[in-house]
Amino acid sequence: MLYSEIFKSIQGEGHYTGVTTVWLRFFGCNLECQGFGQKDPTDPSTYKLPYLEIPLEDITKVEDLPVFPYGCDSSYSWSKRYKHLQKKETVEEVVEKLLAQLKHDNHLAFTGGEPLLKAAQKNIVKIIEYLNVCIGHPMSVKNFPKITIETNGTKSLIPDLHNTIQASNTEFFFSCSPKIFGTSGEACAIYPDVVSGYNQASEFGQLKFVCNGSDRSWDEIEDAIKQFRKAGVMYPIWIMPVGATEESQHDNAAMVAEQTMDRGYNVSARVHCYIWGNQIGT
Repeated sequence: MLYSEIFKSIQGEGHYTGVTTVWLRFFGCNLECQGFGQKDPTDPSTYKLPYLEIPLEDITKVEDLPVFPYGCDSSYSWSKRYKHLQKKETVEEVVEKLLAQLKHDNHLAFTGGEPLLKAAQKNIVKIIEYLNVCIGHPMSVKNFPKITIETNGTKSLIPDLHNTIQASNTEFFFSCSPKIFGTSGEACAIYPDVVSGYNQASEFGQLKFVCNGSDRSWDEIEDAIKQFRKAGVMYPIWIMPVGATEESQHDNAAMVAEQTMDRGYNVSARVHCYIWGNQIGT
């Protein structure tokens, strides 16, 4: 399978903030979200896209890259420009690396890119199957981890993954971050029926929106929430200020937090940014 990185950190966003988590970041995404951090997310002609400009001659692994302040903060996990930096290993090799870090009932998170692209979903099923074989081995962890799937909410579950989730005794948590036009630049990325499929597979999850505090951003978020609720998705709502870098977290975080509280939603931050700064793999 092709993936960007495996690392251990905390969950920095939403419901499980602060929980030690082992991450597998898949390569590939169906969205680009180039509007994040831009002066006008709705006008591509004004975009600054440093991921397209940074020289790569001295970059040998994704951990050598900076955190980009504009556009998607994990563009290295989907842009073809960075495909040569990705890792390609068997399911067994990947699971061995995950097990080496899954200690003390750590959680396991699949992220991206987009981990619900069809090829990645098939690999998730294989990983879970092999973890089931390995868990309980004297040299391994004894408890199957709780699993988070971080998704943009645009790709339906394949039957194999849906059935695997429903047959499992562990918690599968869908951290769904729908992309609204006013912050991400993605014009058509709200799929309530798709997310409803996640909700049917698992009752555990959240809807996490990135907000820049503008009226347009809030109007789009409120409209999206109505669509999700109409589709039967009752996951709790979290709002996170826009900003990929530690510095940008301070630009409008207080304003967005106050607006979020006034509207009755949960406030999320990127706690890992405050702890480790602008560093990939944390």
